[in-house]
Amino acid sequence: MALRESEEVETGREAQRGEYVCIAPDVRLGEGVKLAKFINLYGCDVGDDTKIGAFVEIQKNAVVGRRCKISSHTFICEGVTIEDQVFIGHGVSFVNDMYPRATAAGGHLQSDDDWVVQRTVVRKGASIGTGATILANITIGEGAIVGAGSVVTHDVPPGVIVAGNPARILRSVNPSTEGAR
Repeated sequence: MALRESEEVETGREAQRGEYVCIAPDVRLGEGVKLAKFINLYGCDVGDDTKIGAFVEIQKNAVVGRRCKISSHTFICEGVTIEDQVFIGHGVSFVNDMYPRATAAGGHLQSDDDWVVQRTVVRKGASIGTGATILANITIGEGAIVGAGSVVTHDVPPGVIVAGNPARILRSVNPSTEGAR
């Protein structure tokens, strides 16, 4: 199925695969998931009513919750769990290896046996701004906001706004003015 530029694929339990949508057979999609063109999903779970933008890759053993919005050009690697109602801005990258190497000690290319996936969790209702980088072994707390372009190197407490490189706490989220969930 060829999609026009503005079209999305809406799914039920069975994924719809198209000319510009690459969804491996082992992907589990919830009801009402909306997929843009030029995506790559394999071995992941995506919850009900989530929207995934163009040029997004979600790797095996990653989980995206219900009613999330994953904006274009985002990379969600193995070991990342995104809970419900999370916003991920454009071009956000997650990291799952604290000491990345191309080769193992003997000089051969690394395989799954040569490293350990590091976990990252984004809690319910959090928002991550455009261009942010989230390092491994991080938890972003419920309702927290990560500013655009930030590099998150430590856990983010619930209900705070962080920004910068490295990301630092700026202030608490004000639910009355910032649309808290």
